[in-house]
Parts: sequence; C-alpha cells; structure tokens
Amino acid sequence: MSRCLIVAEDSGPVQAMRAHLEAHLDRPVLLGELGRLVRLSPFTAQRIFKQTMGVTPLQYQRALRAARLRAALRQGDSVTNAVYNAGFSSSSRAYEGAQLGMTPARFAQGGRGEQIAFTTAQSDFGWLVVGATARGLCWIALAASSEEAEATLRDEFPAAVLNRDASLSASVDAVLAEIAGQAVSEKTLAPPQVETMAAPQELDLRGTAFQLRVWQALRAIPRGQTRSYSQLAAEMGAPNATRAVARACAMNRVALLVPCHRVVGADGSLTGYRWGIERKQKLLAAEEAKR
Repeated sequence: MSRCLIVAEDSGPVQAMRAHLEAHLDRPVLLGELGRLVRLSPFTAQRIFKQTMGVTPLQYQRALRAARLRAALRQGDSVTNAVYNAGFSSSSRAYEGAQLGMTPARFAQGGRGEQIAFTTAQSDFGWLVVGATARGLCWIALAASSEEAEATLRDEFPAAVLNRDASLSASVDAVLAEIAGQAVSEKTLAPPQVETMAAPQELDLRGTAFQLRVWQALRAIPRGQTRSYSQLAAEMGAPNATRAVARACAMNRVALLVPCHRVVGADGSLTGYRWGIERKQKLLAAEEAKR
C-alpha cells in the first residue's frame, strides 16, 4: 500500500492530497488525479482542500516549491540545482513563482546587488526601521535602539546594498499616521525615486500565496479592532486553517502597515508578537484611543 493511501485512511482526504502534492513537486498535479486518489470528484477535492488549507492545491504546490527553493538557496546550493530540484522548469519560472522579491541568484547571495534604501526613527513604540526596494516598502520593524532596528534589516538582507535615505522619513511619518488613524496615501508610501527604480508600489510583500492572503486580510481589520486567529481564518473562508494563519502572522515583514498586532488569542489574550508583547499592548491601546 502506498504512503499516500495510508495517509488517506488515517488522516482523511486533505492529508492524503497534501502528501501527494508534496511527493510530486517535479510536475503539476491535476485535480482529476487528486480526485481519484481520495475517491472524490475533482471539484469536491479542490473545495475541501481549499476549505481546510485556505489555498487551492495548485497554490499549495507552488508555495511548496517556493519554500524548497528558498531553503536550498540559503543552504548554498547552486541556483541551477536549487531551481530544478524545487520543481521549476527554469530560473525565470522560479522568479515568477517563488515570490522571492528578487532573482534567485540575488536571493542566494543574501540579496547581493539588491538596492534597499532605509531609515530609522524613534517612535512611541520604540525605534522604527523602514526599508524600501524598487517595488515598495519591504521591511518595517521595531527595536529598542536605532542600531538594533537597522540590524534587523541587515539580518534579513545580509548581502544587499543598504543606503540610508532621509527621504524615507515621510514613510515613517505615514506608518505612524496609520496607527494614529490618519489617512495614508500611496504616494507617501512610495519608495525613493532613483533612475534604476521601477514604478512605485505601496508595499513589496514577499511570501507564499497563503501568506499574502493572510497579510491582505490583516490589512482589512479596522484600526482599533482585533480578531482572533480563528476569526481571521473564518473571514478568509478557511475556517480550518487557524494554525496556518498564525504562522503567516508570525512571518509578517512589514510591521504596523500589515497589522498583525490586531490578532489576539481566542480568549482575548495578546499571545505572541514578533516585536514584543509590550509593544503590541501599546499599539492596541493607541489605536483604541484614536477610534
């Protein structure tokens, strides 16, 4: 009996489909194939998979390839080997499908050659660092000092070219204005305009398809309100994906503008926060005061 069929008997059709997708990253897995595996129609197979996982089987497989590629590149594999071992047919396909935010070669080199403008500033919530690529804001973090804030950016992009840019102070003001309940324009959040930069976008978010959905859902939570992880999953149409939602919140790279601080435990407790529970409490209090 195959491993996938054992999983199907023990853990249900979604686990069986997940195992099958994970075992066949080298090729597209069609819905008909998944349906036959779990003895359901292709439509039903996709529906129950998306209800549980929050993404379609195709999106899940792409996310797995992207994760495998990122892990291989970080471990020092050559770009060619990493791209093909992850199941991509070419480097260009990997760039499009892995959502690295840069080419695989640059990602493998810790962002080598990537131009990131940044600035740090003090706020009521600690020191804030804002980093921007040609595509938009890619990093917003909080820390106890300017040096620690800058270090978070350097840790994320160890080989990128980082340039302190005072013009990003406007973006800092916009980030803080968001917490204060003031209007934030896309123009204010745009990255610095230099000759090599592409058309500005508000944010340069980097993640899997499911993570991007979670981060978008976080941005839809009104200021001054909170959601539990299970509530957020339900609002996304993925009520069984609470744990995946929590993991996506923990991977948020753009603090405040993607307000993961607005997600709390089912009992209302603050639970964890990447930038510290005390900061989370202060942020929520500040938003509540400005409602």
